[in-house]
Amino acid sequence: MSGSGKTYEGAGVSLATAESIVERLRAAVESTGAEDFGGFAGLYPLDDNRFLAASMDSVGSKLMLARQAGRLRSAGMDLAAHCINDVLCTGAEPLFLLDYVAANRIDAEQVAELVEGAAEVCRAAGCVLIGGETAELPGIYQEAELDFAGTCIGLVERERVIDGSRCEPGDVVIGLPSNGLHTNGFSLVRTLVADGDFDADLLLAPHRLYLAEIRELRAHADVRALAHVTGGGILGNLSRVLPDGLEARIDWDGWDRPPVFAWLAGRGVDEDELRRVFNLGIGMCAVLPEAPAGALVIGALT
Repeated sequence: MSGSGKTYEGAGVSLATAESIVERLRAAVESTGAEDFGGFAGLYPLDDNRFLAASMDSVGSKLMLARQAGRLRSAGMDLAAHCINDVLCTGAEPLFLLDYVAANRIDAEQVAELVEGAAEVCRAAGCVLIGGETAELPGIYQEAELDFAGTCIGLVERERVIDGSRCEPGDVVIGLPSNGLHTNGFSLVRTLVADGDFDADLLLAPHRLYLAEIRELRAHADVRALAHVTGGGILGNLSRVLPDGLEARIDWDGWDRPPVFAWLAGRGVDEDELRRVFNLGIGMCAVLPEAPAGALVIGALT
């Protein structure tokens, strides 16, 4: 925990606990034959030449502010973009998405807005929304609140897999800009908002989909690793894809941050906590031996 500023842990979310759970589960998961547990998406060998890539995530407590602001369609977009981006980190192309909506009491209009938002992003990605589940669970969820989760499945040829194993010292890290907070850190954001009014345009900008940018990048450069910057910030997510012994050195002044991060700083979230929890304006990182012309270089490997 950094200084005396407002923190994610103080808002009830411990990244250290999340990391310890991953390590505790590793043996159980790997006992089933899984490999590389802890990546952005798991790989399953479909045949000798292809892997299925699978990732599951949720919108989290951003949904609470989205519901208050009447922006559940945007939250649906968040879910699809988040899940698809995770699958992209393996080099896979998205195939289909499944969604799960749960609430104390199901509101058909709210469910429709969420699914319509997810479908909008799926159409843009060429990813089929093939079904899901809706659950009414009054004993589990708070009254008026709801949850939205999804699973994305993609396909990648063995020779096209991106796993970070070819990364070397001297490789550059380039950043793809975010729209703002995306879908992480909202337990802390909600404590800062409390019961007051908030700027929905500032706080709830939809999670950006990086499919087109990654396709373009791979067409012209040797992409050795991809890191979707979600919970854990830039360094925390890069560490998930870099080989042991390598680390990223980031130039934290190397890009312009969206205004929402100044909003957070102005409400007592200090710089260390901003770097540890949020994307700070970089939603996806790529590691390459050299940067293509015009790319935003934010660091290098040592």
